[in-house]
Amino acid sequence: MRLETKYAEKIISLLEDAQDVGMPHVVFELRPQDMELQPHQLSLFEKLGEALEYLDNAAGNNYLPGDADYPIYYRHVDQLLEEIKQANSLTINKIDMNRNNLENIQNEMKDLRFSKKAIEEAQQKMEKGLPEFTVADQLKGNKGQVDVTAHFRQSGQSDNYYLNKFAVALNTGKALEEGHKYFIITRNEKEPGKNLTKSFENVSDAISFFKDQKGDSRLAAGKDAAHATELAEMKAGKVEYVEKDFQRTFRTPAQTQTFFVERGRGFTVDQAANLIQGRSVYRDDLLNLGGQPYAAWIKLDMDSPKDRYQNYQTNQYHVPSYGFTTKEALEKYHIKELGDPKKLESLMASIENGNRPLVTTVKDGEEIKLHIEAAPRFRQINFFQENGKPEKREQFLKEPKLEQTLQVNKGKEKEQEQGMAV
Repeated sequence: MRLETKYAEKIISLLEDAQDVGMPHVVFELRPQDMELQPHQLSLFEKLGEALEYLDNAAGNNYLPGDADYPIYYRHVDQLLEEIKQANSLTINKIDMNRNNLENIQNEMKDLRFSKKAIEEAQQKMEKGLPEFTVADQLKGNKGQVDVTAHFRQSGQSDNYYLNKFAVALNTGKALEEGHKYFIITRNEKEPGKNLTKSFENVSDAISFFKDQKGDSRLAAGKDAAHATELAEMKAGKVEYVEKDFQRTFRTPAQTQTFFVERGRGFTVDQAANLIQGRSVYRDDLLNLGGQPYAAWIKLDMDSPKDRYQNYQTNQYHVPSYGFTTKEALEKYHIKELGDPKKLESLMASIENGNRPLVTTVKDGEEIKLHIEAAPRFRQINFFQENGKPEKREQFLKEPKLEQTLQVNKGKEKEQEQGMAV
């Protein structure tokens, strides 16, 4: 019986699925004219009796299993799976390599905090064998949506894929509803009456593609192109209409930055989203030119021109030499959560990730909720109302500022002088 086959990968997948769903018995034909085993020749059964009954009926009581004229075989799925693997060692090596590569990519994406949806999309595209592809992801920002585009490329020496970089783009405006996409609907000049439609997950990609059109085109958003809401319209390559609430998003260029990663190491997606929104992120796994690890707060320098790769330069505030540490900075303020060690630990981790966590403090004798963020450049903690409006940090200090203390002391000295004059 010859089980070497170019369909080995599909047969193995089919048999492994059978194991998972509890169908451990298989009957198959292997006719000489077929030359090799193919997936459609396998019949799977839950019970042994059903498999043997099918075997008898297929043989028509004229041929025994294994008969050279019309060979029909029964195997336990585990047994056939092992025989297929032994007969197709090269295919198995390739499958194992591909599976290992897929698992590595999935683990890297998890470490970088990509969404489950993005990880599943990457798997689907890897399984298609595309030489290179992108995967879109989104995060909600404080002032708009952060679009993420991960770039995958297949090695020129093997089938392995690599995730070397991802780009983030901060756009103003509301995020899309769950399950919705952006659509560019363009009139088909070759087939009048039929439109060409291209969908996008990220608004920045959609706007860029739309602006590159030369004919009649529409930019819309919704569950599908047929029922999408129009956001912009173009006639003969000229934009003639932009929906009022979409104008700021359409007219304002997105702030962008590309982050490079190596085997899942680098800034995570949420850290990158915080950086592009102007916040600072703490990393304790950075390496200097000599390969020595160090810790520092990182902030994008958005006040200076971008480099030739259209990326912002970064400012670094080394820890502890710069003089800013998270715990010491927090302990200067009246923050209720600092009294609970677990909440303090969680609060520190959130701030160091570049987030704006919500805390409880006191203003005018009453407890209030405020967002806070690290400002390592100024060795401070910033406070914000829930609508994003900043609050003066001095009013939440445990100890009054030195200037306030000096002013009070001067007042007391003046009172003493006045008393002495009397």
